[in-house]
Amino acid sequence: MTGHRPGTGGGGDGSADGSADGSGDGGPADRDGRAAVGERRIVRRWPSWGALAGAVVFYCLSFTPSLLPRPWYLQAAAGAITAAFGYGIGAFLGHLTRACGLRLEGRARPVARWALVGVGSAAVVTATAWSVRWQGDLRRAVGMDPRISWWQWALVLPVALLLGALLVLCARTVRLGTDRLRAVLGRAVPNWAAAAGAAALATVLVVGFVEGFLLRGLLDLAERGAALTDRSTSPGTVRPTSPTLSGSPASYESWDSLGAKGRDFVGNAPTAAQISGFTGRPAKDPVRAYVGLRSVDGTSFAEGARTGAGLRERARRAVAELERAGGFERKVLVVLGTTGSGWVNEKIAKPVEYLYDGDSAEVAYQYSYLPSWISFLTEGEATDAGQALYDAVRARWSQLPAASRPRLMVAGESLGSYATERAFPGGVPQLTEQTGGALLVGPTPDNPLREDVTDARQPGSPVWRPVYQEGRNVRFAQLPSDFAVPADAPWEQTRVVYLQNGSDPVVWWEPALIWRKPQWLEGQRAHDVSPTMRWYPLVTFWQVTCDLAASEAVPEGHGHRYGLMPAEAWARIAPPAGWTEQDTDRLVGYLADHP
Repeated sequence: MTGHRPGTGGGGDGSADGSADGSGDGGPADRDGRAAVGERRIVRRWPSWGALAGAVVFYCLSFTPSLLPRPWYLQAAAGAITAAFGYGIGAFLGHLTRACGLRLEGRARPVARWALVGVGSAAVVTATAWSVRWQGDLRRAVGMDPRISWWQWALVLPVALLLGALLVLCARTVRLGTDRLRAVLGRAVPNWAAAAGAAALATVLVVGFVEGFLLRGLLDLAERGAALTDRSTSPGTVRPTSPTLSGSPASYESWDSLGAKGRDFVGNAPTAAQISGFTGRPAKDPVRAYVGLRSVDGTSFAEGARTGAGLRERARRAVAELERAGGFERKVLVVLGTTGSGWVNEKIAKPVEYLYDGDSAEVAYQYSYLPSWISFLTEGEATDAGQALYDAVRARWSQLPAASRPRLMVAGESLGSYATERAFPGGVPQLTEQTGGALLVGPTPDNPLREDVTDARQPGSPVWRPVYQEGRNVRFAQLPSDFAVPADAPWEQTRVVYLQNGSDPVVWWEPALIWRKPQWLEGQRAHDVSPTMRWYPLVTFWQVTCDLAASEAVPEGHGHRYGLMPAEAWARIAPPAGWTEQDTDRLVGYLADHP
């Protein structure tokens, strides 16, 4: 023999040339030498044409419109990851084609090569050019300037090529290691058993490295960094002096123990004078009770800090702090689910205090140092945290005389809405029976109550604005006009409001996007979802994943930014006696001017 066919002598995504070294007499020693050379070339061989074709197709699809406009570096990441998937799929299909004996021979090979180079290059250029227009349309849909800097967008291709090459290099390194292991095992067991064993062991090692070492190590590093940040205090935030606030001199909880987000929560509470400035009536200093992660153990990483016992103890302290500040003597009491590091959105907290002249109480606690987007990976903590706090507050609330109890409500945003929902395993009936109302903003795809409501929606109502049981208790909104959907339908006293934007990737991201077209892309779409967006297997999943990183880099009312819609929602969930639509408009305007 003077050579061997592409794809032999080491397998893989296929070689673009002939034999490994182009020589040899075909003897055993020579074949072993060619196999060794071919094995080394697993890492540095030229990609097969099938792999390149798959990479080009998927790379071009990554430019198609998604939920939100993306900066150039996120587009580069999306292009690299999706191209790597296309590369693998193309390599696999090419391998199957060669295994079936379908090969290009003679002059057809160079013709096919040049055709792929020409068509692929034209496709990449065309997709990049059209993507500028698509991104402009997306930016226009969310109220942004549609113009894009060409010099930045020109960086997408080289950065994507670099990232994609690194991904392929990692995959080939794993492949080389698997082949070496298969060769070792093949000396003692049949080839099929050696191949299966090597593949299984490689999978275990890769998964173990990613989850046990890489992911866990990154999470630990992120948590330690977040723990240091948790000791900081935002500029302008000072220790409160009002006894109705945690962290004050009268509080059971020290100022330092509250954490950065807890200090923000109590430090930004409006005063009675500020509330009176809006209402023109006498007001009270509102109650805000908060317990930080360091409250129980005093350190960042003490054993049991976030176990069930630790959460229950922190919930018990939150109830004690609430009672000390007089929270159970107010007209309304809101249990707030926090997001990751203990953050509470002021635009959810403040409206209730202005609605009720400060005669209100709000309670929350911290269950993690990690920001919400990382805590989402370990949402079990949110599950236990939400239920522990609500159960503790309701247990004490139930002991009060029925005539003097405050109106008990719940609220949460993003992962905080998930934590809130998990406190009601009985679903919407339990939520409406045990509370006087709920506000759930930007829910996650795992929110159990939202999933039940969406699945049981009335036929004909879209998944992004579902109508459940004729809107008697539960309604969804992105705009103020959505509260009137369904039209002329009675809205009972206990009201549950979901605020979810049609373009919010936090709401719509889920692994099923890999293999299934989502319902929010079928039929009528939300007003801020591009009509040119299409679903593609794998591609759309990574597009929406990248959209998560840009979910707050858009104007209010789009993405994961809900602006002052919580004020609109609270005015409908729990309006005080005599409250009018004009009062709501005035409150929204006031909060816009006094953030």
